[in-house]
Amino acid sequence: MKTLHYNIDINAPAAKVAATMLDKATYKQWTEAFNPTSDFEGSWAKGENIKFTGISKEGKKEGMVAEVMEHIPNEFVSLRHYGVLDGEEIITEGPATEGWAGALENYTFEEKNGKTKVTVDVDCNEQHLDYFDKTWPLALDKLKALAER
Repeated sequence: MKTLHYNIDINAPAAKVAATMLDKATYKQWTEAFNPTSDFEGSWAKGENIKFTGISKEGKKEGMVAEVMEHIPNEFVSLRHYGVLDGEEIITEGPATEGWAGALENYTFEEKNGKTKVTVDVDCNEQHLDYFDKTWPLALDKLKALAER
């Protein structure tokens, strides 16, 4: 796995940017870049499990399952992916998880003078490198537009 780094400067305070990134209604909007049906189930609280979901082209719920390793409000969120979602089933072993189990995804919010730099550090397997390099910048542009409204 390789760790990828993305960042964007947003003209809004960290509290607004973090809320825009993590609140359900706006999360669904900025993550449309990954899947038009992107959503999450669960809590962003430290120690909680969270499911990142979407609907496949075949109409089936799928996604990733992670544990919130750290959440310092308006400063830092760390997720550790440990499984995949196949319908309502959580798969934590086998071929479906081999490329992702243990992957970290971290969001850092650094505010200066009312502006916030968002940095995303995400572990990625070789298979998804190009996809993430195309999609994360689009998603962060959407986040910026939402947070600056």
